[in-house]
Order: sequence, then C-alpha cells, then structure tokens
Amino acid sequence: MAFFERLTERVRRLGVPLCVGLDPHRDRVPARFRAHPDPLLAWNRAVIEATVDLAAAYKPNIAFYEALGRDGWELLEATLRFIPADVPIILDAKRGDIGSTAQAYAQAAFDLLGVDAITVNPYLGRDTLAPFLAYPEKGVFLLCHTSNPGAHEVQSLPVCLPDRPPTPLYVEIAHRARRWGDPARIGLVVGAPYPEVLTTVRREVPEMWFLVPGVGIQGGAIGALAPGVRSDGLGILVNVSRGIALADDIRQAAEYYARQLRDLSPAASTAPPADAREAVILALHELEAIRFGEFVLASGQRSTYYIDLRVLASAPTVLAQVAQLYARHVRRLKPDLVAGVPYAALPIATAVSLHTGVPMIYTRKESKDHGLSRLIEGRFTAGQRVVVIEDVVTTGKSTLRTVEQLRKARLTVEDVVVFIDREQGARDALRRAGITLHACFALSEVWDILRAHGREVRVS
Repeated sequence: MAFFERLTERVRRLGVPLCVGLDPHRDRVPARFRAHPDPLLAWNRAVIEATVDLAAAYKPNIAFYEALGRDGWELLEATLRFIPADVPIILDAKRGDIGSTAQAYAQAAFDLLGVDAITVNPYLGRDTLAPFLAYPEKGVFLLCHTSNPGAHEVQSLPVCLPDRPPTPLYVEIAHRARRWGDPARIGLVVGAPYPEVLTTVRREVPEMWFLVPGVGIQGGAIGALAPGVRSDGLGILVNVSRGIALADDIRQAAEYYARQLRDLSPAASTAPPADAREAVILALHELEAIRFGEFVLASGQRSTYYIDLRVLASAPTVLAQVAQLYARHVRRLKPDLVAGVPYAALPIATAVSLHTGVPMIYTRKESKDHGLSRLIEGRFTAGQRVVVIEDVVTTGKSTLRTVEQLRKARLTVEDVVVFIDREQGARDALRRAGITLHACFALSEVWDILRAHGREVRVS
C-alpha cells in the first residue's frame, strides 16, 4: 500500500492527525533518562511507547542523529525498530540536490533506513524529486512554506511570469508540485505559525496532504489550522516534537494535543469513537431528554416517544459533548456563520459557536415592535455562508422556515446540521429546497444504542 493510502487509513482509524517528532538533543535529555546506559534511546523509546496509540505517524529529524556521528546513525536505526510496522515514518531530512546525489539520498532513506516518506527541498527543481518518486510505495513532502520566523524572506517573494499576476513563491511551489509528480504521492510542508498561508495553499491545492510543523513552542495554534483541512476532513498531519518529548508527563501531553486535533480534524468528525457517541445518547436518556409515552409533536403527528433537547441548557457537561459532535460537521463545512433555530437549538448553536469559533446568528419566531425590530439577531453580511443548527427534524417544516428567513436576508444556506433525524421525510424535504442534511444520529441509531445497553425502548 502506498504511503498516503496508509496515512489516510491510520488517521481515519485513530481520528487524530497527530505526527510525533523524535528529535533527541543530548543537552535536553530529561533527568529521568540520564542514568540509562543509552539515555537518548531510552528517551525516544519512552516517547514512542507513550504515544503509539495516538500517533498517526512519527517524524525523526535526521539532523539530531547526524550531529552524534556514527552513534547517531545507530540511535536512529534502533529508534525506528521500536516503531510498529503499521505506523508510517517520515524522515525529516529536507534533501535537495542534483540527480545522482538525490538518488543516493533516496537510497539511504528508503533502502537502508526503510522509512516511508521524506521531506525534500524543491529549490533545484523537478529532477530533485525524481529519485524519490522512483519508489512507488514511498511518499514525499515538498517544502512549501516552513515554520521558521524568516520563512517569508524567500518563500513569499513574488514570482512574475508572463500573462499572470505576481504570485508568492510558495504558491508557485504548490502549483508546480502538482505538475512534477502524481499529487497522490506528493504532500507539502506548510508551517503552523502562518495560518493565512495554510488557507491560501489549501485553496490552491485542495487535494494534497499537508505536513504541518510549528505547533506549540514555535507559536502555531491548533485552533487556527482548520482552513488547512480538506473537504473530506483529512489532508492535514500536525507535527508536535518538543511539546510532547520535553513534557514531564509524555502521555498526558500527547493526549492534550490529541484532544485538540480530534476537534480540528473532521476525520474524527463523521466517525467519532463509538463509545463517545454512545455516552452522549445514554446521558440524554438519563436526563429524560428521550422519553417514551404518548405525545403530539409540533408537526401535529402523534408519537410514542419524545426527544426534548431543551434540557441541555441545564446540563453543561452533556451540552459540551453534544456540541462537539455538531462541531465535527461544522468544521468540515467551513461556514462563515452558524444559525440556531429557535428555541431548542439556540443553546446548542451557542455552544457550537464557542467550540468552533464560528460566529453565530439566530432568527426570531416573531418580530419585535421595539428596538431595531430585527428578525435576525447578530452581525452578518449578505452573501455569507450559513450552516443552520437544528436539534431534531421530523418533516423539516420548521427548519425550512428558518432557512427562508435567512435566504430573504440574502444569506447563502445550503446545509443543516441536526442532532437527531427522526427519519420521517425531513431529508428529502430539505433536499428539494437545495439543503443537505447532516445528522449526528439517525433515530434508528439511537434506538440501537439504547437497546444495546439494556434500556427499554417503546416505539410503535
């Protein structure tokens, strides 16, 4: 299986696009490893063992090993043996030289060390890449815009070509990377401290994988990396080195970054861990947000069950869990605004806005005869893309009323995210209006979870 296929499979399975750096520095060995016969190897091994179920990939930077001479090469080989075979390894070597030299670099990385991918400097052009791409199962990450403070000095220089407006060099590198080889085998290195660059490059190359260094100590914030995520929720691999390796508790640090990355990457959004989904439904049942009896719904239909998510306003812990499930969809859709449907969905939409950083507006059920007499509260501009947040849908009529109000204000509405789809026609009704429904749960899933945990389900 080719490198990027393996990477995709592992990120999907873990739901965490975390790459763990293995960069041992002799002067920074934590005290607890110094008494070991081989302190650097003990340190690397501890990092791997503490993160092996969280790491989508490992990235040793060869400079730290080369600095140790012959001992460093042996350290690198020994370190790689501790990494399970199913975890991809990216050698951060930033190689780039004429053809015969590049071929030697490729042989050292792929034949001798057996790593799965390598970082390459594109300065020498297409022929720099060819020896690395001669290995069909291996991957290449091409330096596009790095994470260091001086990156802009060269990488943002304008490239002036005939019949084209000036383009930053990093954008031109992204374009040429697509022409130099199969985009399914080439990724780009784009540094986390520059989210505006990440946004630009993703727009130019929507299909490529990005290796994103610079989080934490170098100033990059995970929350600012959402524009780098592809439309399928993948395509971004965030490297953390010192933030994990130098932590007093390596496991705790890795879990901290993993939690943030689960929220960032919709790779986990459409398929969060099953136990997390089940926990939310069981909590709602215990809060009596899911009840059984005889009820009349807002649509006029009679039902033997009732789902009332208004109680979430009084259960902040469960509300946060619910918002996280919504947020995974919202981040994938990348809207300008979220809009809550009054009234049950308003606390949920507020929590989703806080969770994602996407501003919120909401529609009113009735107009005011005082103040500004608005039907839509919050700040917005015509043409902005809005994702509607709804709690439960049956026929979709109440949701469509909100959509109509938003569209009258010249807002673009194409998506609705709902917690539970009762599977009674709302999806088709919304589709006819040009709306795609994204549900955290279908009602049949809810019943399956409750039954699996021995809860009584009375549905007729």
